[in-house]
Amino acid sequence: MKIFIASTVIIALSVANVMAQTDNDPVVMRVNGKPVTRSEFEYNYNKNNTDGVVDKKTVEEYAELFANYKLKVEAALDAHLDTLSSFQQEFRTYRDQQIRPMLVPQSVMDNECRAYYQRMVESLQGHDLVQPAHIFLRLAQTASKEEQDSLKQRIDSIYAALRDGADFAELAKKHSQDPQTAIRGGLLAWIGPNQTLKEFEDVAYSLEVGQVSEPFLSTVGYHIVKLLGRKPLESYEELRPNIARYLESQGIQDKLAAQLLDSLSAHSNTQKSVEQILDEETERLCAENSDLKYLVQEYHDGLLLFEECNREVWEAASKDTTGIAQYFKKHRKDYAWDKPHFRGMIYYCRQASDVKAVKKALKKVDEKQWTSTARDRFNKDSVTVRMEYRMFVLGENPNVDVLAFKAKNVEQKLVNGFPYAAILGKVLKKGPAVWTDVSNQITSDYLHMREEEFVAKLRQRYTVEIDKEALKTVNNH
Repeated sequence: MKIFIASTVIIALSVANVMAQTDNDPVVMRVNGKPVTRSEFEYNYNKNNTDGVVDKKTVEEYAELFANYKLKVEAALDAHLDTLSSFQQEFRTYRDQQIRPMLVPQSVMDNECRAYYQRMVESLQGHDLVQPAHIFLRLAQTASKEEQDSLKQRIDSIYAALRDGADFAELAKKHSQDPQTAIRGGLLAWIGPNQTLKEFEDVAYSLEVGQVSEPFLSTVGYHIVKLLGRKPLESYEELRPNIARYLESQGIQDKLAAQLLDSLSAHSNTQKSVEQILDEETERLCAENSDLKYLVQEYHDGLLLFEECNREVWEAASKDTTGIAQYFKKHRKDYAWDKPHFRGMIYYCRQASDVKAVKKALKKVDEKQWTSTARDRFNKDSVTVRMEYRMFVLGENPNVDVLAFKAKNVEQKLVNGFPYAAILGKVLKKGPAVWTDVSNQITSDYLHMREEEFVAKLRQRYTVEIDKEALKTVNNH
């Protein structure tokens, strides 16, 4: 009797817990019978409808789009695309990038940061940090005596200008041959001992703040150094965030995670593989962190959607030139132009005689082969003809405007060294003649139509149930 009562209580508590979870996170839709909770929907809706989004959707509008998204995922699962080794490898790679750093205990990361800080302290050898700026003139190791003397005269003249009151930063911008620092007035990062050339370091540490050195020679050239600052190394607490970011950029977390996983695998009683441990840890961490859970799921589902749509729609439709041509014929008016276009090639020649020679050479050549044919015929030994083949619109290129559209009050801008310009092609005044005249736009529109047809078939194949009352509670609870 007691056992029966205890079992009844456990069942009642379990039902109560499920009811409480349902109340706290109701199902907003079911796609093919699979529930989508409010928290999952909110995660995706809020991520894709931030203030910066151009085409921001209402909750109701996004619900239909999200249902279509889930439909494509269902189709991919039914096609067993999740069993493909290529999918599994790519998904695991992404998932591991998210999970592995989370396996490293904070205490272990702290130890690494402290160890790095201690190495910094030891490397300073009791010295302060200094921040120099420099003006640098490079001297090649193979430089002749005359070149060395010339460079010495130049650095001395810069130093003389500094002594007469010239601004150090301005002279660095103008004369320094260290481009990365020249644009900043010669400014270098804070340095400590043994971090740069010994000659440079010795001079930098000998200066007072604000003092400028005389020109000196190092193994790479001549320098003039100005000391901008001197300070002791900051405390560990101050530098810890910067140290952590640097170590993370060097892959320390992945290295520590690998050591941890190898250790767990080696000491596992059931001899679990690293992949099995990662699977278990992913499940544990996702159970603790809903944002992580939905992030991992988002990538999983997104990969499946891409594979399914690429297989069923995008790849096939993009190659369906017959279908695209028929679509263009039916919707031709939608692609009418406001301005005339010129489809063809503009070319520039070094010699006037080449203008007619190019036209003669391309007279019976397919226009898609014009540039390659002209290049092979006229540019074998040197470039005598420069050319560009594409669709031009009035107002886009002044040379085409004059030569093709006969535009008035427009000045040609010829290419330097190529004083003769000519065109070869056709002016299209009323609109695109063939679908390839608007290939990018027409292909995109055709793919969109095929995708809509695909979604319509999925709507017939699978059920979609949207709970409008539950949807009203999105971001409102």
